[in-house]
Amino acid sequence: MNISKLSLLIVFSILLGSCKNGGTEKNEKLGQEKLETTDYEFTNELIHETSPYLLQHAHNPVDWKPWSESAFELAKKENRLVVLSVGYSTCHWCHVMEEESFEDIEVAKLMNEKFISIKVDREERPDLDMVYQTALQLVNGTGGWPMNAIILPDGSPIYLGTYHEKDEWKSILHKFSEEFVKNPEKIREYASMLANGVQEVYEQPAKQMANAVTADKVISGVEEWSLLWDIEWGGNKGQQKFILPTNLNMLLDYAVLQQDVDAENHVLNTLDKVSHGGIYDHVDGGFFRYSTDDKWKVPHFEKMLYDNAQMINLLSKAFKLTGNEEYADVVNETFKFLKTEMRNETGGYFSAMDADTNGEEGVYYVWKQEEIQELLGDDFELFSKFYGIQDNEVWENGNFVLNNTTSKANFSKESNIALNELQNKIKQWKSILYKARQKRTKPTKDYKIITSWNALLIDGLLEAYKAFGDEKYLTEAKSIFEYIKANNHNNDVLVHSFTTDSKQKEVFLEDYAFLGKSAFALYEVTLDVSYLEISIKLMNTAIDKYKSESALFYYNKSSELVPKIINTSDGVVPSANAIMAQNLFRIGHLEYNTEYLKKAEKMGSLLVSDFENYAVSYGTWGSLFLQQVYPFYEIAVVGSNAKDHINQINATYLANTLLVGSTVSSDISLFKDRYDIADTFIYVCQNNTCKLPVKTVEEAFKQIKSFGYQGLK
Repeated sequence: MNISKLSLLIVFSILLGSCKNGGTEKNEKLGQEKLETTDYEFTNELIHETSPYLLQHAHNPVDWKPWSESAFELAKKENRLVVLSVGYSTCHWCHVMEEESFEDIEVAKLMNEKFISIKVDREERPDLDMVYQTALQLVNGTGGWPMNAIILPDGSPIYLGTYHEKDEWKSILHKFSEEFVKNPEKIREYASMLANGVQEVYEQPAKQMANAVTADKVISGVEEWSLLWDIEWGGNKGQQKFILPTNLNMLLDYAVLQQDVDAENHVLNTLDKVSHGGIYDHVDGGFFRYSTDDKWKVPHFEKMLYDNAQMINLLSKAFKLTGNEEYADVVNETFKFLKTEMRNETGGYFSAMDADTNGEEGVYYVWKQEEIQELLGDDFELFSKFYGIQDNEVWENGNFVLNNTTSKANFSKESNIALNELQNKIKQWKSILYKARQKRTKPTKDYKIITSWNALLIDGLLEAYKAFGDEKYLTEAKSIFEYIKANNHNNDVLVHSFTTDSKQKEVFLEDYAFLGKSAFALYEVTLDVSYLEISIKLMNTAIDKYKSESALFYYNKSSELVPKIINTSDGVVPSANAIMAQNLFRIGHLEYNTEYLKKAEKMGSLLVSDFENYAVSYGTWGSLFLQQVYPFYEIAVVGSNAKDHINQINATYLANTLLVGSTVSSDISLFKDRYDIADTFIYVCQNNTCKLPVKTVEEAFKQIKSFGYQGLK
C-alpha cells in the first residue's frame, strides 16, 4: 500500500478515534482552582500545571512530569526510556487506567524506577497527539485515548497502545525496559524506522502533484463518499457514529448547487435522526460526542464544545433551507445549554463536559421508568411513547436514554393529539425533568478556553443570527471574540488555550485560521471594518509563522523534539489548512487580491485528489472546491440602509456567496466608487462581473437567478 493511501486510512481512523471504546470539580466562575497538596500522600510536578487533565494526575504516586525539554534531558542523562501518556480530562477510559494503574503503588514503583513519565493533555498539545497517534495508526491500525507510548529520550516511539489493564501494562513496562538494556541498538533502529514513517505521512501532502480542481472531481468524490451513507438512519455506516457536521455543511451546499436531491435528503435525514435520537440531550439541550450504536440511540455521554458549536452552525443553515422549526428549537436549546453550563463568568466557553459522574458513565443523563412515572404522573404513557421508554428498550441497569424517532407533527397525528397541545406538553415535560436533574451531581467540566473551539462557536452563533435574526446570538458572538482578544494572548501573541494563571505559550495554525474566519464573519454581519482588519492581520501572521516550502502551511512550530506537521484532513474540527484556503479565497474576492486567490487555488490543487478518493475526511476542502468550480457570487450592499438589506438577504439560504456591506464611502475594492449618500444600492456580481445596481432584495434575488443560480426557492 502506498503512503498516500495509507495516510487517508490513518486520517479516517484518527477522525473516529474515541476514548477507548473524572477529576475534581473546579471553580467554574474563575475557570480553575488549584488542587491543594496538604491532604494527599503523593504530589508530583503536574501540581504546577493549569490543565484540568494534568491536575487530575498531580497526586498519583507516578512521578509524572509535564512535556518539557528538561524531562527528556533527564532521560538522556540517566539513559532511561520515557513513558508518554496522552489523554484528556473528560475521557472515560483515561480515568479507568488512572484508577487501575497510575494510582497503584506497585505500578508507580516500576514506572518511577525504570522510566521518566510524561503526561500530556491532547487538547493543549494537539500537535504532539497528532504525531504519536499517527505512529500508533502505523503499527496498530487503530487509535484513541488514552494513548500510551514508550519512547526514546530523543522522542522516537518504540511502543504505542491505548488502554491497558494493570497486569498487561506492567508486562509491557518490564518487556521494554529489559529490551532497552539488552538490545539498545535494535530498539533505536526500530524507533528510527517508525519515526521516518510518521514524518513521511505528514510530508506527503506537500509532495503531491497539483491537479486542476473541476466539478467532475467534486462530483466523483461525493459519489464515492455516498457509498458510505446510511440511507435509513443517516450519517455514515458503522457500529459507532459521529455526526461530522463539517462534512454535512459542505454536502448541503453541494446539494443546492448541484441540485442533488439524494445529497440533500441525506443531510436532512441525518439532522432529523440526530436531533430526535439519544445523541441529543432532550432535557438540557446539546449533543453528545458520538453514538455507540448505528441508530444514534445510546451516546458516549461527554459533550464537547466543538461538536455543539458546529451543530448550531449546520442546523441554522438547514433551517434557512427548509424552515423546519424543530431545527430552530434544537439550536436554541443547544445555545441555552452552552451558555448555562459551558460559559465562564467573563465570557469564554469551556472545552468539554465529562461523561462520568463519580466514575460512572451517563448517570447524570439517564432515567429509570419509576422515576419518570413519579415525576409525570398521568402523562407518563404519552411521554414514554414519544421518547421510547419501553421495557425492551432499556439501556443498562434499568436505565433509559430518551430517544424520539419521529417528528412532533407525525407523532401528533399518530397519537391523535393536537400539535400545539403536544408542543406544550413537551415543554412541561422538559421543565419537570430538568428540575429533577438539577438535583443530581453534575459531571465535571474541562475549564480550558481553547481559542480555535471558541472561534467555531462564534461562527455557529453568527449563522444562528443570520437564520433567526435574534440579537442574543450576535451579542454572544461578539462577547466571545472580545474574551479571546483579552485573554487568549500572551505578549500580543495568540495562544491555543487559556486558564487562569495559564503558562501555555503554544499556538497552532488552527487558532489563527479559525479566529481569522470568525473575525471576517463578524465583519460580514456587523459591517465593522475593525473585524476585517483583525482577520487580515491574523491571516498575514499565520502566513508568515507557518509557511512551508509548498503552498500548504505547517500546523505547528517545530522544536528539537516535535517535528513540523503539515496536516490537511478534517478531524473533529475542520482542517486548518482548508480554512486558511477558504479565508484567502473570501478576502481575495473582497479586495480583489489576486495573490490570495492564487494561493487558495494552489492549495486546493494539492488536495483535490484526496477529496476525490476519500471525501469523508476532506469536507472542508470540498467547501473550498465548491466555491472554486461553481459560480461564486459577490453581493455588495452600499448605503445607509445596508445592514437591514444584509439581514434580509442573510435569512435566505445562499451557497457560494460573499455578502458584505458598507454604510459609508469605502476604498475596499467591492465598495469603491459605489457609495451614494442619498440611497442604498445592491450590487450582484459573479466572479467580478456585476449587474446594474438595484435597490431591493427582491430585485437582487432576480439578478442572482439570472446568473443561473438554481438554489433559491
